[in-house]
Amino acid sequence: MKTRGMGSLYRRGKTWWVQYSFRGRLYRESSRSQVRIDAVRLLRMRQAEMSSGRLAAPDAEKVTFDDLVALIRADYVQKQNRTWDRVEHALKHLRPVFERMPAVAISYGDVSRYITARLDAGAARGTVHHEVAALGRMLKLAVLAGLLHVRVPLPVLKLDNVRKGFFTDDEARRVLKHLPDWYALPIEFAWRTGWRIGEVKALTWAQVDFAAGTVRLEPGTTKNREGRIFPFAASPMLAALLRKQLARTQAWQHEHGQVIPWVFWRLGAQLGDHRDTWMRACRLAGLPGRLVHDLRRSAVRNLERAGVPRSAAMKLTGHLTESVYRRYAIVSEADLNDAVRRLVAYQQGTPASTSTGGGTSTVPAQIRSLAGSGEDCADAALECVARRTQRAASRSGSRPFAADRPATVPLDHAHWKLNPPSRPSTSSTSPHKKSPGATRDSNVDGFTSLSVTPPAVTSAFSYPSVPFTCRSRSSRMLNNLSRRIFAT
Repeated sequence: MKTRGMGSLYRRGKTWWVQYSFRGRLYRESSRSQVRIDAVRLLRMRQAEMSSGRLAAPDAEKVTFDDLVALIRADYVQKQNRTWDRVEHALKHLRPVFERMPAVAISYGDVSRYITARLDAGAARGTVHHEVAALGRMLKLAVLAGLLHVRVPLPVLKLDNVRKGFFTDDEARRVLKHLPDWYALPIEFAWRTGWRIGEVKALTWAQVDFAAGTVRLEPGTTKNREGRIFPFAASPMLAALLRKQLARTQAWQHEHGQVIPWVFWRLGAQLGDHRDTWMRACRLAGLPGRLVHDLRRSAVRNLERAGVPRSAAMKLTGHLTESVYRRYAIVSEADLNDAVRRLVAYQQGTPASTSTGGGTSTVPAQIRSLAGSGEDCADAALECVARRTQRAASRSGSRPFAADRPATVPLDHAHWKLNPPSRPSTSSTSPHKKSPGATRDSNVDGFTSLSVTPPAVTSAFSYPSVPFTCRSRSSRMLNNLSRRIFAT
């Protein structure tokens, strides 16, 4: 079968093939079937893709593992990612297994068998997870480049390797005592600022401003590529540390005639990876297995305990989101103590301290019973009533004669339940119902109202003598709840 401009079908042995042209290039593709209708469907699918202006992966079977590696290398170069060494380590283990396999043939089962073999060989779960992630990234890039049709789903390893290490102030000082001076100073700087040890090692004197009392990291030099400023002048310990290091640097430069641009150095050279020195100091301090990065987590926890707002704390330490607080379960201990006090007060039925916009007020247990202690909205309703009462009281001071004016309720809304209105006598000519002791008031905000003086209140709340004019259903419900509370 051949239709001009629409492609053609032909056989190779018993297998049907399709042939079509797109943008001046001839394509031949196997249907992998001996049934002609399968080849027709494949040709129609390719025709639909060509009509949309994009031909999806006509040469998918020719994509090799090396093509995938070239894609991920170009992606890292374009994005300027700094973890290519980790990708190269993963490729050393992926290449022997998938190098001779076409990229289109990589399946879920192949990757699952690879994971099992790596785990049996003693590889860590985190290492295998990074290797599979690199393979998945390569396949996704191949789909985006139009080399493959789809990215097959790959197995995902569940990791439970969240670090739980923290340093108390005493533990950090014990480790510092067992470190040499050239390494104790950068470690102490990292502990007090919460900065990454790599950022501390790359710090130069050009980034330290003694006049302004700040030390800064330039944009693009941090992990999240954002700049950062730390005002060390506000910390006497940090200021003394930097001045001590400056004197040490100047003495070395004068003695050896060498310019040292780095803040922290050893023998005139930039600090490298001194993991053995750190591990030995931790063992001598009785804290084996601790990491330098534990100091950063400890600094975040100290900022939270000190009551520093999280927005300011993240600016100091360089965190973009609050995920560090969730990942390491860092919460304010003051908030936890306040929550426990509220729980105990609720269980014992004693007055619980509730913070409101105008100060601190006491909520009696009887008010909770009125609002319905078993409902989820009780606390919210009570706080709303308290805030509304305090706002009304604050407004009453600015209105003339507000303190002498009784509360008024419009007759158009029959929701006054404080004193049920009595039936009018037959001799009464008033068309409205009145409660005992009530007086007819003039027009208030366009409503004909009934003035009633509220009863004396002995609870902790002070009932403000201000007009309550209900204009909506929600406002009426809230006013009714407040009047029931003050009537108790």
